[in-house]
Amino acid sequence: MNDKRKMLGGNLALLLAAFIWGTSFVAQDVGKDYVEAFTYNGIRMLMGACVLLPVILVMQFKKRKTDTRTPEQKKKDNFVQLKSGIICGVILFCASNLQQFAFYYIPSEEGASGKIGFITALYMLLVPIFGLFLKQRQRALVWFAVVMGCVGAYLLCVDSAMTIGIGELLALGCAVFFALHILYIDSVSAKVDGVILSCTQFVVVGVLSVIFMLVFETPQVANIKAAMVPMLYSGVMSSGIAYTLQIIGQKHTQPAVASLLMCLESVFAVLSGWVILHEALTGREILGCVIMFVAIILTNLPETKGKKA
Repeated sequence: MNDKRKMLGGNLALLLAAFIWGTSFVAQDVGKDYVEAFTYNGIRMLMGACVLLPVILVMQFKKRKTDTRTPEQKKKDNFVQLKSGIICGVILFCASNLQQFAFYYIPSEEGASGKIGFITALYMLLVPIFGLFLKQRQRALVWFAVVMGCVGAYLLCVDSAMTIGIGELLALGCAVFFALHILYIDSVSAKVDGVILSCTQFVVVGVLSVIFMLVFETPQVANIKAAMVPMLYSGVMSSGIAYTLQIIGQKHTQPAVASLLMCLESVFAVLSGWVILHEALTGREILGCVIMFVAIILTNLPETKGKKA
């Protein structure tokens, strides 16, 4: 009974994380009306890092009692941790800013939150493709899902006049970098602390975005104050709290179930855009979303072997 309660709690934590991530697209859409992309991401990422700092301090305090590493090993581990965080941060800097810039080219009345949410979710289909370069073999079902995803993306991104907008291209670029981000994290996850890695990358993204903000943008204090609520939601809720929920949830949830629950992020993006911002997608775009969502689910179905499986 206790294990079932933990599993239920883990599932609910991941579902809440997906909901926060999905609704964060609405916050990004609202925030773009007040501040420019680098300003928005710089401030919200630093907020996310600040939220994770107390979590790290508590974890390190508990870990200190059982840490038997030598000073040399600690120094080596800290170097790997820092290097991994910086590389992740640079990749995430590209992904998050491409995503934020996409909001400036797709009008809210054309369903910006939902459209960008689903295009971003393409990273789950790009990961197996990029995995080929790392000699990772994929099942036939995965390739079928990739083809489905391409069809769905075509319906969502390319209009009846056979054109694709700048915003859609930026969102596709964002999906590419998120796929690279996942593959890199997968390669270093066994060597680093996940929460510290996340906090470090948030700091890197925040610092880089602030530098670009000062060079290319003209931030105004009044505009930053006006955008504070959506930035707080994206920074504190989406980056800090949702990530912590993911860490907690995945401890008590099977990997396949966890992936499926987190896939709901794109669905929540569409629903929240419709409810809060009254965004609407065309029938063609909705069909594209449905096909993409089914494709994403197929890529996350566990592999079965034999009748017993």
